[in-house]
Amino acid sequence: MMKKIGYATAALAVSLAPTAAFAQTPTPTIDTGNTAWMITATALVLLMTIPGLALFYGGMVRKKNVLATMMQSFAICALASVVWMVIGYSLAFGTGNALIGDLSRFMLMGLDVTSVRDATTIPESVFVTFQMTFAIITPALIAGAFAERMKFSSMLWFMGAWVVLVYAPVCHWVWGGGFLGSDGVLDYAGGTVVHINAGVAGLVCALVLGRRQGFGSENMAPYNLSLAVIGASLLWVGWFGFNAGSAVAADGRAGMAMLVTQIATAAATLAWIGAEWVVRGKPSVLGAVSGAVAGLVAVTPASGFVLPFGGLVIGLVAGVVCFWAATWLKKTLGYDDSLDAFGVHGVGGLVGAILTGVFAAQSVGGDAAVGLLEGNPGQVITQIVGCAATVVWSAVVTYLILRVIDLAIGLRVTPEQESDGLDIALHGERLQ
Repeated sequence: MMKKIGYATAALAVSLAPTAAFAQTPTPTIDTGNTAWMITATALVLLMTIPGLALFYGGMVRKKNVLATMMQSFAICALASVVWMVIGYSLAFGTGNALIGDLSRFMLMGLDVTSVRDATTIPESVFVTFQMTFAIITPALIAGAFAERMKFSSMLWFMGAWVVLVYAPVCHWVWGGGFLGSDGVLDYAGGTVVHINAGVAGLVCALVLGRRQGFGSENMAPYNLSLAVIGASLLWVGWFGFNAGSAVAADGRAGMAMLVTQIATAAATLAWIGAEWVVRGKPSVLGAVSGAVAGLVAVTPASGFVLPFGGLVIGLVAGVVCFWAATWLKKTLGYDDSLDAFGVHGVGGLVGAILTGVFAAQSVGGDAAVGLLEGNPGQVITQIVGCAATVVWSAVVTYLILRVIDLAIGLRVTPEQESDGLDIALHGERLQ
């Protein structure tokens, strides 16, 4: 009798063993190759802001404002890092709801060396830092629109509030489980989250602060275009971390993102040069670097969804359209977007986001990434809805933040400080 009970017990254990095995949740494991690539990509994206954007923007302002402009990029890098650690990451990637994340990662609580980001094979610490570099460069891009006229203290308050109230929610909508991502908006590396968001905010800043002294009558030519060329070159190289890194793996999709990024950037550079040659009779160095950045911006949302032909067309269109926006549109409407943050990032982001809906290829992005050319015209509508939501939120909340700061401490430097230059007026330093 006892022998039969023993057999029965053993049989029951065997029969339950597969069930128990299937009931277990697989433990996420860290892939060293993917982690090594993502650490490299993170460093490349940080390179885009410091020194890339600092040199790019610093080379395009007047001599009396070079240091102050570089200081903005450097200070924003520090400020956004701390804000992201304290609350930004949690709001963007916490579980939350369709509109905003929760506070489960407030002050990065619960994060340790064993934490693995969901659906990835990299440590969550690497994912946090990678996304932090996006939260750094996005507000830094805005500074190009109000260059040479905002108070440094006001800039710090504005950028801190903007990361929390504008960037983090839009990031959650698209990448953190929010409603835009759930509705099928395609944004591989930041067309809506980064470029449309920053470009629209930049335009609002330019309109609220008003034009610089002497705008339209004084010479506003860049002080040192060689700095701008170096900065743009660093942006071009760093952008491979931006786009290919958004695969969060060292795989074929990352490789395709790298390829289409290079193609689109080269095409946009040639398109801007060509348009400028036709309109103005000469291709300029400033035009070449602006065209490159326009191509980088436009291909960002598409990079992990399109094939090389799509990247080529996106680059060509972006080069021409952004040239139009930075010259004719700005002149016609009369706003002073100092370094064309809206003309390049806002307009380029819109071009890229919408054309992603045209050229998205199932062979690259899977079943969720089928565009107009593959028989899904509805994807274009979805992309437009995503763009519209980002534009409205960024414009309205940016305006409210600016108005509150203006009432509290003022936004703009005095006429005397602006005339003397922000380098000496705000920081007590100047180039010799």
